[in-house]
Amino acid sequence: MKHLALLIVALALPSVLFAQKSGNGHRTLDEVESFIADSLDNREEILQTLRNLPNIEIGKGVTFRPKNDSYEMTLRFRMQNMVGLSFGKDFSLTEAEAQIKRLRLRFDGYIFSPKFIYSIQLGFSSYDTEMIPNGNMNLIRDAIVYYMPNSSWNIGFGQTKVKTNRARINSSSALQFVDRSIVNSEFGGDRDMGFFGEYYYGDYDSFALAAKASVTLGEGRNWNTSSVGGFAYTGRLELYPLGRLHGKGEYIEGDIDWEETPKLMIGTGYTFNNKAQRTQGWKGSVFTGGETRDICSYYADIVMKYRGFAFAADYLGRYTPQSALLSDGQHIYTGSGLNVQASYMFGRKWEVAVRNSTMFPDREIRSFEGYGRWNQSTLGVTRYIIGHSLKIQLDVSYNHMSDIIPAMAGYDRWGIRFQVELGL
Repeated sequence: MKHLALLIVALALPSVLFAQKSGNGHRTLDEVESFIADSLDNREEILQTLRNLPNIEIGKGVTFRPKNDSYEMTLRFRMQNMVGLSFGKDFSLTEAEAQIKRLRLRFDGYIFSPKFIYSIQLGFSSYDTEMIPNGNMNLIRDAIVYYMPNSSWNIGFGQTKVKTNRARINSSSALQFVDRSIVNSEFGGDRDMGFFGEYYYGDYDSFALAAKASVTLGEGRNWNTSSVGGFAYTGRLELYPLGRLHGKGEYIEGDIDWEETPKLMIGTGYTFNNKAQRTQGWKGSVFTGGETRDICSYYADIVMKYRGFAFAADYLGRYTPQSALLSDGQHIYTGSGLNVQASYMFGRKWEVAVRNSTMFPDREIRSFEGYGRWNQSTLGVTRYIIGHSLKIQLDVSYNHMSDIIPAMAGYDRWGIRFQVELGL
């Protein structure tokens, strides 16, 4: 009987924990404990088992925490199943794509004290694990430990996202389109190994700011060693004139939290990547012949949210004090890009979003890129079932390039993508 009772508690616990919030018509955890104490034999053992079982919450993972609070671990996973079609100028099908775009497993928590925080994220899809130019694999996405003495500041050591631009810091699980913009794809930052620091001031109702900085290897994730001696130095400043956004809304697309008062974030950042070995600094192909370049990147972005309406704009760019052309025919994409997007949420479940992204390559490299300007306009529709944790997305894009060279005349004009996002 004792083991049967324990089994019943274990099986019933997830539904109990899902219903802990008041007003949903289910028993709270306290009520269940009271019922066990009043009604069952072996109640002390059952209560102890109940208290030590994991907490499960959609979107926030499965959390394990022993009764002495010596550590905490939250386990999460997510996947993105995507299908896409590309069409030429006459709307003829040029490419069909179907893949598990992302499949990731994540562990977060603390050890010994809530001041010592760790975050580990692994990627298992072909998109995540493709081999990088030096032969290493990209299985490890995040592996970092933070010291956080209080909520105002922290320092970290390990591999994670460099805090560059809004669109890159956004998790790919929190997008209102199937993927990030072409502007972020070219000019946005990436993950790297090094030291990180963050400082926060203010709250939700008054002026707030955040300052973030890092010193990293500069060659991107899983590079491991560099013989050229250069590092990447990055700084970012964020201002919140009307107070912070709820639920870290500055890095979650769409007004999921339905801000009751207007919210605004203004961010700017800069990276100096000394003696970079890759065409995009943290990513891209490797320079041949042992060449290096100092690559400078700048970022400016804005986020506004109010009662279901969301607006974001990003201006990113890259330049090098040396020539963008290398001796073996390679080149660095120098220039800038502008991304603007807006959305509105209906009934907190359906969202319609529009995005316009434009690339402006420098004149020096236009003949290599094949165009003078690239504009991509996208219309997206999202059905949120459980916020960003379970959603269905469809978007349609139209591409237009100006001053194209003959070899680029057949570029894809239309793209349609469908995606299901599921995460715990």
